Amino acid sequence: MYRVLAFVAPLLMMPAMALAAEYAPLNCDSAQTRSEKAICHSYKLGQDEARMATLYDVATSLVAMGQRGDIRDAQRAWIAEREGCGDDASCLAASYAKRIGALNGIISGIASRGPY
Repeated sequence: MYRVLAFVAPLLMMPAMALAAEYAPLNCDSAQTRSEKAICHSYKLGQDEARMATLYDVATSLVAMGQRGDIRDAQRAWIAEREGCGDDASCLAASYAKRIGALNGIISGIASRGPY
């Protein structure tokens, strides 16, 4: 039984791992836009990026396919909004706070319904 579980468990996790890779935190080695460079040069904005990316991964892994597409579309729209900030750190911080709040809201909604 344990051998079967050891073989099957990683296979069951593969779709979730693929979803987690849909939005990866910013790679500062390849930062090109003014906003990406500003994020990479600011510890706080870098932490916001990491937190937002983690929440995005969690949220998309917990919802059904249709809602996952909605979250993905909202993420793309948010990235465009973030890029509109350029290198304005206060605008970027406000943009991250808004997106983190939205993702926390999605996760809280899921938790309030629970799997039980």
